[in-house]
Amino acid sequence: MQIENRIMKGVGGFYYVQTAEGLLTCKAKGIFRKKGISPLAGDLVRLETEGGSPVIAEILPRKNAMVRPPIANLDLLFVVASMVEPNPNFLVLDKMCAIALDKGITPVLVATKTDLAQPDGMEEVYASSGIELLRTSMEDDAALERIRTLIAGKLCAFTGNSGVGKSTLLNRLLPTLGQQTGQISKKLGRGRHTTRQVELFEAFGGLVADTPGFSSLDLERTNPILKENLQLCFPEFAPYLTECRFTGCSHRTEKGCAVRQAVEEGKIHPRRYENYLAMYESASAIKEWEYNGR
Repeated sequence: MQIENRIMKGVGGFYYVQTAEGLLTCKAKGIFRKKGISPLAGDLVRLETEGGSPVIAEILPRKNAMVRPPIANLDLLFVVASMVEPNPNFLVLDKMCAIALDKGITPVLVATKTDLAQPDGMEEVYASSGIELLRTSMEDDAALERIRTLIAGKLCAFTGNSGVGKSTLLNRLLPTLGQQTGQISKKLGRGRHTTRQVELFEAFGGLVADTPGFSSLDLERTNPILKENLQLCFPEFAPYLTECRFTGCSHRTEKGCAVRQAVEEGKIHPRRYENYLAMYESASAIKEWEYNGR
């Protein structure tokens, strides 16, 4: 019976695959290199035995794949934002959430430093978006418990720029992170290679990518969105997309645009719409061949 196995990390041409028998060190068949395909952390694979050693014979269909960080089959992306120092940049947050949604990944916003400033304005902006927003502070552990619940049964990662409190959040959420990753790294051979690789470890019944987070710039540069897809990355637009007067409406200047009307009526927050317009301009410069897809 063939068992689906998960790549936990790949480095130096070796892939470390979690199986029912434990963690196995494997190489990939040469056919992948010939086809220009690289197995990624998070991939589900089929193994065979060659010369008495396990090899990756097939990469099972991916739900999604990111170029940077190199990871496949991500389910959840926690987008961490600080309420103060630095203040939240809504354009950056909207870009991160849109990239996730474009790839079939569920974004979850996590507001940090809410003991210093309340995220009321942030909650207002995302009230109609359908994107969950959690508020965390040093005195409140309720959001941490919610995050643990969300991780269960999922492959997750955290993103957030420097200074937003991502490391503090991860340390509170996973106080044994250093110990766990150290134990896994010993098995996986970290230290023998200088290239930073994505590594997965088990937590709360799910998997967390030890990046320990990646920047918005990484995501934006390597995971572009086609302009035709952008409207689908703003969930609050969905009820109005079929109500526009013209097919192929870009929701910018067209007459009879139901999305613009919804903004005027207060059903879509104007800041979200303004960021959609800014992102549309950037997306218009992307060619089909540049698109990484899913």
